[in-house]
Amino acid sequence: MKKRLAKFVSWVGFSARQRARRVCEKPVPGYHVHKSELKEFHRAAYLGASCTVEELLSCKKNVVDSRDRKNRTALHLACTRGQSSVVALLIQWKCDLNARDEEGKTALIKAVQCQKEVCVTVLLEHGADPNLVDDSQSTALHYAVLAEDTSIAAELLRYKADSEAMNKYKYTPLLLAIRENREEMAKFLIENGANIHAVDKLQRSALMLAVYHDSPDIVKLLLEKGVNADLLDVHGQSAEQYASYSGFKHLYQLIVDYRAGKIPNTSPQNSDLGQSSENIQGKLQLSGKDDEEEIVVELETSNGGCTDSPKNIEQKSKKIRSDLEVEFSPRFEDISVIGTSPRIMPMI
Repeated sequence: MKKRLAKFVSWVGFSARQRARRVCEKPVPGYHVHKSELKEFHRAAYLGASCTVEELLSCKKNVVDSRDRKNRTALHLACTRGQSSVVALLIQWKCDLNARDEEGKTALIKAVQCQKEVCVTVLLEHGADPNLVDDSQSTALHYAVLAEDTSIAAELLRYKADSEAMNKYKYTPLLLAIRENREEMAKFLIENGANIHAVDKLQRSALMLAVYHDSPDIVKLLLEKGVNADLLDVHGQSAEQYASYSGFKHLYQLIVDYRAGKIPNTSPQNSDLGQSSENIQGKLQLSGKDDEEEIVVELETSNGGCTDSPKNIEQKSKKIRSDLEVEFSPRFEDISVIGTSPRIMPMI
C-alpha cells in the first residue's frame, strides 16, 4: 500500500512540475506536431514532400481538405512550415483557403504567426480572406503585430486587411502594438492611417497605453497626428493623469506642451475626436480650468511636486493600477485567456 501511495505521489508531483513548465514556457507560433500522429497525406504536406502530396491527390478523392485529429488541413500544416510549393499545389487542387483549425485559425493566420511571408503572399494572391477571425476574434493583422513583422503587415494591408478590426478585448492592431511594446509596428500602423482615437474595452486610448508603457516616441507621434488628449478611461482618468501618477514628467510635459499648442499637428485630417466610435461617446473632458468638476493635476517643473496631496496621489495611483489590468496575455499561439485570473501590470 505504501509503495502504491509513494508511486501515486511521485506521479502527481511529476505532473505538477510538467504543468508548471508548460505555463512558464513561451508559446510557439506553429503547431506541436508528432509526425507519427499524422496520416500519410498530412505528414507529406507538413514535411514538404510535394511529389507524395501530388500522388495522393491524384489517387484519392476528397483528400485535399481532409482533417487531422486537431481539425487541421494539409494547408494549415504546410503554412506553418513555409512549404510554399505544397501550398501552391494544394491551391491548384482547389483546397479551401479559409478552412479553420480547432482554434478557429485559418492557414493565413498560421502563416502570419510563423512569419512565412512567401506563403502569406501566395494565399493572399489566390483569395484568402485577411479579415477572418479566430476564436479570440483576432485577425491575421493582429498576429502580424505580435510578430512585429511590418513586411507581412504591409502585405496584409495591400490586400485590404482591416486595420480597425477589434479582438474580443476591443484591441485594434494599433492598440495591441502599443500594449505589447511593439514600437516599430505602432509607428508603421500610425503612418499607414490607423485610427489613433480608438479605445479598448476599458476605454483606454492609444495615448494612455503609450504613456503607461513610457513610449515617448509613440506619445509624440500620436500628439503630432492630432490625437485627442482629453479622453477618459472607465475610471475617469486622462492620459495626462496617467503620466502624472506614473511619475513620467517628460511625458506629462509633452501633453502640456500639446495643449498649449507647442507641438504642431502634422495631420489635420486626423484631428477629429473619433466621435464615430461608440466607445468614446460622452467621454470627452473639457480642458478649461474653470470647470469645478474637472480634476487638474499640475506638475511643478521646478521641484517636480504636484498640487494634489500625497495621500490623494496614492489613492489615484491605485485607481490607475486597477484600470490597467491585463485581461489576457497575447502571444503567438493564442490571444485569448492564458491565465485563470487577470494580471496587474506593474507600475514603472
